Amino acid sequence: MPEISVILPVYNSQNYIKKSIESVLTQTFDDFELIIVNDGSTDNTLNIINSFSDSRIKIINQSNRGPGASRNSALKVAEGKYVMYLDSDDWFFENALETAYREITRFSTDLTFFQMINFDGEKYYPNDWFSLSQYDESFENRAFAPQDTPGSIFDLSVGVCQKIYDREFLTRIGAKFPEGIFFEDMPFFFYVFLKSERISIVKEPLYVRRKHVKSITNVVDEKFFDTVRAGQILMEIFIKNDWYDAYKFDLLAYKINGPRFALRDMPLKFKPKMFHLIKSDYEAIKASEYYEDFLDQLGPVKKKFFLDVLKSKDYVEFKKISH
Repeated sequence: MPEISVILPVYNSQNYIKKSIESVLTQTFDDFELIIVNDGSTDNTLNIINSFSDSRIKIINQSNRGPGASRNSALKVAEGKYVMYLDSDDWFFENALETAYREITRFSTDLTFFQMINFDGEKYYPNDWFSLSQYDESFENRAFAPQDTPGSIFDLSVGVCQKIYDREFLTRIGAKFPEGIFFEDMPFFFYVFLKSERISIVKEPLYVRRKHVKSITNVVDEKFFDTVRAGQILMEIFIKNDWYDAYKFDLLAYKINGPRFALRDMPLKFKPKMFHLIKSDYEAIKASEYYEDFLDQLGPVKKKFFLDVLKSKDYVEFKKISH
């Protein structure tokens, strides 16, 4: 049984997949399996994957079902004691597995965070979101509980690739990615994070995120419709696990902000549908037992947005009253 299962979902990544795979196969730590899920690629991706001859590679071919379903498929067959995730346009530093493995075993944690940096095609640069700056030096070299996190847990990066996980822990809690939507990292992260009992961090960059024009989070387009559904799933998770009351102030703000910023930033052609999705969500909230919490807990800007959406029959009317 390998110590680490690296899970790599791939869809039409012929320009980047070779580097991603090579970054795993050239690790200083070699007791791993690499599970590549070809999610219905229609370009040359599969041929590139098949060009590698390494007994540590497992390939799953499936029809296009999205990143959540791909990761779920891989986790079902993973045999490693620990799990790491890699996106097909990104890559690991060569010591990533060795360092992550050392840290998670050192403190017997359920998950361990590490730093990530960005690459724009020419230069590497840090990103505050992935720097773990919320955790000061007192959190290093020890294990801690999620409740010890300073400030809001919603200021943490939800990126699934920024952590190494104990696979038995993921299995025990039934961790699963939402399928059929983008932004599947977000509900998965908060569920896993709050179910964990022991967490650690290593303030060392182990992972490179390639920022390019087609990056999922780089262009605000129709994929961002899914911020509404992801927020609904997140609410369901917090309510089902009795975390709602403890976190509702930040949770409700977080739920409002994702779609609010998406509506603000996406091209005009997508705004009417995005507004409709948000309004349908808010109408359901208004009919629920949580409506008063939204009115009581939201700050003035988010509360105005919430009420303006409810007052408006469509995006055109919303624009007239929202200024």
